[in-house]
Amino acid sequence: MGDILTAPHSSTRAVRWWLVCIAALIALMVLVGGATRLTESGLSIVEWKPVTGTLPPLTDQQWSEAFEGYKAIPQYRELNAGMTLHEFKTIFWWEWSHRLLGRVIGMAYLLPFLWFMWRGMLPGDLKRRLWVIFGLGALQGAVGWWMVASGLTKRVEVSQYRLATHLVLALLIFAAIVWTLRRLSARPPILAPLRLKVTSVVLLVMVFLQLYLGALVAGLRAGKVYNTWPDIDGGFIPSGARLFFEQPWWRNLFDNTLTVQFNHRMVAYALWIIAILHVVDAIRTRAGSASVNGALWLAAAMTVQATLGILTLLHQVPILLALTHQGVAIIVLTLAVMQAERLAAPRLQTNAQGLTLAQAN
Repeated sequence: MGDILTAPHSSTRAVRWWLVCIAALIALMVLVGGATRLTESGLSIVEWKPVTGTLPPLTDQQWSEAFEGYKAIPQYRELNAGMTLHEFKTIFWWEWSHRLLGRVIGMAYLLPFLWFMWRGMLPGDLKRRLWVIFGLGALQGAVGWWMVASGLTKRVEVSQYRLATHLVLALLIFAAIVWTLRRLSARPPILAPLRLKVTSVVLLVMVFLQLYLGALVAGLRAGKVYNTWPDIDGGFIPSGARLFFEQPWWRNLFDNTLTVQFNHRMVAYALWIIAILHVVDAIRTRAGSASVNGALWLAAAMTVQATLGILTLLHQVPILLALTHQGVAIIVLTLAVMQAERLAAPRLQTNAQGLTLAQAN
């Protein structure tokens, strides 16, 4: 982490608040996307109009045309045949709100970013980071339509592969912003053993893996089956014949509802155990109060998240509980990013011009 972020104190404060707002909007976007998925609303808009699509239907004729477009796809014919216009409007508003929020985030990011550059408030290294994040955001819009398009012809829902890609990319952008925010914060250096630093990175990587698996579970509606715990399909570990009956075998990791849910459970157990060991290690090695507190908060959030996951499963995925589970997942990711960055952070130096993050010795 040998990069340097330098900016005047007032500039740093403004940039930080801007990035905090963007991170909050992305978190909200993820939750609205979750609600859109849970209400089966994601295919209600069958066209991608980045500019003109900003406005919803305003006349009866426009609403009729939008409804007719939805009637032409398999989801309507196979799942919602006979749906009224009023019912269609309910799912339409969820998807429209999700897309509108994406446009709002794009403008809320780009316009202040250009203004900060125009005022010379961003050093070159920070500017490069922010351009990369903007590029990922533009890619996210295309991935969103790529996901929706998978459900418009031969399926009654979007591809779970594309859904998982869409979610993980959104959270990768969120994590990049949180990491950058941390790098703009003045903190004393932390002397931690290499093992503790490696464990924090392992936890962060595993959190992303778990988020991907959770998206597969959502895409396959796998949370609505095998609604027992700790057993699944009659045992703590299902039979191999049930876990790997599809060919080739690797397709079970993505298409088999039993295998996908089982993997989600097992990674959750592993995450929780490693998080607890991380706490013990931070305390034992006397890595400092910030490291210990970060480890404790992360382990506590994972405990809450695991409990919510179990309850969501046992109650067959009620919307409110499922969204709470998703919201706490964002908190877990935030804490995991903060802990990994905290332990990897370079030593801090300050000077008259502002804050400098220099490489650790």
